[in-house]
Amino acid sequence: MGLAGLLAGTLASRGGRDGPSSALASPESFAGIADSRARSAATFTELGRVLTHPRCTNCHPAGDRPRQGDEARPHQPPVFRGADGHGLPALRCARCHGPANFDPVGLPGHPVWHLAPAEMAWEGRSVAAICAQITDPARNGGRSLQDLVAHIGDDSLVVWAWAPGRGRSPAPGTQKQTEALVEAWIASGAACP
Repeated sequence: MGLAGLLAGTLASRGGRDGPSSALASPESFAGIADSRARSAATFTELGRVLTHPRCTNCHPAGDRPRQGDEARPHQPPVFRGADGHGLPALRCARCHGPANFDPVGLPGHPVWHLAPAEMAWEGRSVAAICAQITDPARNGGRSLQDLVAHIGDDSLVVWAWAPGRGRSPAPGTQKQTEALVEAWIASGAACP
């Protein structure tokens, strides 16, 4: 089966191109793609469903202002990245975002709430551009490909994307499914779409 056929089958199993789904295709779903580069690119394309979801792009904004909600609207109150990604000195992220989600008011939380470094902006970028970025240590926080597996699989702030609290949809699939896709992408050559 070719790449187009496999992707069409995967999309059909999710209800079509237009209907979002929380399910992620497994790495085994791409086994029918004989060419390892094409299989790797297809695997990353599936991973891109997570990386381009608001749970990720809201904290990987194109500018210095985070986004919020499923609509990726500008953060209210207006806050900004600051030198270390934890907000400006007068309004640090932790000032409002506590150590855990506070569901009575829909406020997300985590012990080290912060934005990704500016060089790791994903908002508005294509899956191919994100792939090129995360494979470049100068633009991915100095991470090796294996570091990316640990970051996606073990970083508790990343894991928050699948338990975002009231009023926010979780990232597609699960953290473990996403980690498996990253591992399969690397094992097949870490090719970009």
